[in-house]
Amino acid sequence: MKLYTVQELVTLSANYLASKGCKTPRLDAEILLAHVLGMDRLHLYLNLERPLEKDEVDAYRQLIGRRGKRVPVAYLTGKKEFYGREFEVNESVLIPRPETEILIDQAVSVLKTMPSPRILDMCTGSGVIAITLAHLVPQAHVLAVDISSEALAIAKRNADRLGVGDQLSFLQSDMFTSLPQQQFDLVCANPPYIPSDDWENLDQEVKLEPKIALDGGQDGLDYYRIIIAKAPLYLTVGGTLIMEIGWNQGQAVTALAQARGFVNCRIVPDYAGKDRVVVMQWL
Repeated sequence: MKLYTVQELVTLSANYLASKGCKTPRLDAEILLAHVLGMDRLHLYLNLERPLEKDEVDAYRQLIGRRGKRVPVAYLTGKKEFYGREFEVNESVLIPRPETEILIDQAVSVLKTMPSPRILDMCTGSGVIAITLAHLVPQAHVLAVDISSEALAIAKRNADRLGVGDQLSFLQSDMFTSLPQQQFDLVCANPPYIPSDDWENLDQEVKLEPKIALDGGQDGLDYYRIIIAKAPLYLTVGGTLIMEIGWNQGQAVTALAQARGFVNCRIVPDYAGKDRVVVMQWL
């Protein structure tokens, strides 16, 4: 059997992934081979002429085959970086996106002067928001809520592995349904916001993520209505609600918030200038 070098196998695999419609075939091929070999991409480049063992090639081909079927790279490696930290992910949770870091920045600017803020993270998923805020605001305590027991199990493992388990509590609940009455300085959420009719037009990779974490109902706003209606019951006077939104939902979500009585509502754009986060205050 021919012994492929790292460079040869990456090139072959990248060409295959390109033929299957993957948008970043070379990057995907490199990440997956680095994962199989237990190294980062820098060390992969330092070992381009290294011949690969049969078991390494076999393991890699399995991953490349699944990637060719458009399974997201993060699900194949079981991890995804967010805000400089590596989080465990699987098919039970949404894959973290860089745009969600905008929500983090807005939250930190609200919390940084508070002595011991209490945070509610609704729809926590893998826990990236809750855990990152716990790191950046070490005096904070965060309650992370999700309807999925599988998602909460991943969030707990991430919190413990990343060293903030003592700052977090977890609750399985369908939104606010099982949440005891208590007060928070900040409520934040990255809820499902894709309109139901848009589901079939999504990339194949996205459709392999949990639909429950993406489908926001007919107009994409079902969960915003729930959060905006209920959050004031859990916010301190002067407390803040911050939510990630779809690229064109800023005005609609702001209108819902103002009708409920929120003040100081503002829309924060993403790196492309599209709507991404809404910030509002309850007085």
